[in-house]
Amino acid sequence: MNYSPESAFLSKEEIVAMQEKKLQETITYLNQYSPFYKEFFTKARFNPSGIKTMEDLSVIPVTIKEDLQQRNEDFLCVPRNKIIEYSSTSGTLGNPVTIMLTENDLARLACNEYASLVSIESSVNDIYQIMLTLDRQFMAGMAYYSGIQKLGGGIIRLGPGVPSLQWETILRLKPTAIIAVPSFIVKLISYAQEHKIDINSTTVKKALCVGENIRNADFSLNALGKKITDAWDIKLFSTYASTEMQTAFTECTECKGGHLQPDLLIVELLDEMGKAVAPGEPGEVTITTLGVEGMPLLRYKTGDICVYDDTPCACGRNSLRLSPVMGRKKQMLKYKGTTLYPPALFDILHEMENVIEYVAEVSSNEMGTDEVLIYIVPDNYDEETNRKIRANLQARLRVSPHIKYITEEEIKKIQMPEAGRKIIRFIDRRN
Repeated sequence: MNYSPESAFLSKEEIVAMQEKKLQETITYLNQYSPFYKEFFTKARFNPSGIKTMEDLSVIPVTIKEDLQQRNEDFLCVPRNKIIEYSSTSGTLGNPVTIMLTENDLARLACNEYASLVSIESSVNDIYQIMLTLDRQFMAGMAYYSGIQKLGGGIIRLGPGVPSLQWETILRLKPTAIIAVPSFIVKLISYAQEHKIDINSTTVKKALCVGENIRNADFSLNALGKKITDAWDIKLFSTYASTEMQTAFTECTECKGGHLQPDLLIVELLDEMGKAVAPGEPGEVTITTLGVEGMPLLRYKTGDICVYDDTPCACGRNSLRLSPVMGRKKQMLKYKGTTLYPPALFDILHEMENVIEYVAEVSSNEMGTDEVLIYIVPDNYDEETNRKIRANLQARLRVSPHIKYITEEEIKKIQMPEAGRKIIRFIDRRN
């Protein structure tokens, strides 16, 4: 397989030429082996051999998550005996979506995370403490594990949660870096402060942040990122990925957006009409996988809204860069005349000193419009705290969501339901 972190350093013209060649190979492969796409091409009266350039992509209809969920097995391009890994991701219709990987796909996944680690200047001298689950069909933990292996670095597989064990391991095994969800890093800091651990004297110097934004759209640190770096002298790097794309957009040391790995993926950002947006304009991330053997995807709409920058990066890479995820298309709220994406609400809650934990829940009222309820664990259950929280939300959102104060035990049951793999901060109960 020909995957290299150096592909991002090619000229723009070389990147386009490489991607067009791989695109033609992908479409030929899909037309030969994918039950879904063979039928898809026939129904659309679409000639796969006519796709030669990146501009030609726009004539192909998009694929959506409901397709992948309802026709899951039909996306498989190889016999079942070639599948050696089953990963899953949440589905829009309630049931999980399975992504099946061959041995070659796992090697591609390792190359992907190896490139991500190279972009944040990791080396064989780094020891990574992985604070993500490596079970429950979760792709991310396995991907980072295999990427660190390919890098030749050290790996400490500790999994999520348990701050006491995380700190005991950090102090004993002396990792140089951690891979974690940012809000969990805040909990690590809180535990260290309570137990008089001098976090700035530890060996940990950087963190690869997964699953939550640490930056604003202008790439400055957001409230969550600041909360971490104000307490811990540590370099934060953000990453954006999904199980379906089997690829990650990871920041370089310039921290000006997550770099596309152009030999692994083609990305388009599309508006509501399915047209490509200009740099700096919000669009839905739509991906075409390159080199995937088991379940390749063509013009697959992720539901994530980002902006992009296609100017050369100061690091020397010429690949397109994505902003932090501004929100998910299906999660956009229309509340009392205000349009709101959950990440913007989360930033506000992270800034509030009186809020320890939270979950936002949206439902439909009898008029069919959105209602927002925020479950909050406050630092104090008193009227002054209540007044501050409500006033802050009113001032920042210009509307007043409903609030329900609950205990830490109660919110843990909401955030991590049985068999859950990720902390839940947004619940959509709309019709």
